[in-house]
Amino acid sequence: MKRIAAFILLAVLSVAGAIPAQAQRISRQENARRSSKAAKKQQKMLKKANKKQRKAMKKYEKQQRKANRRANRRRRV
Repeated sequence: MKRIAAFILLAVLSVAGAIPAQAQRISRQENARRSSKAAKKQQKMLKKANKKQRKAMKKYEKQQRKANRRANRRRRV
């Protein structure tokens, strides 16, 4: 029983030790792919933020137009 547990533990440790070594050595293609993927994600987030900003500006302008109309109505009366 102890031999089986020791063997399983040894196997798990050897697999766990091999994974980080492989992760450190990435190919140029993998690096380029990750880089382009990150750039694409950045562009997407920037586009989303710009859209949100445009929406906020439209909402503010609409509020200003309403406020001007209300002020003009009060002057007439």
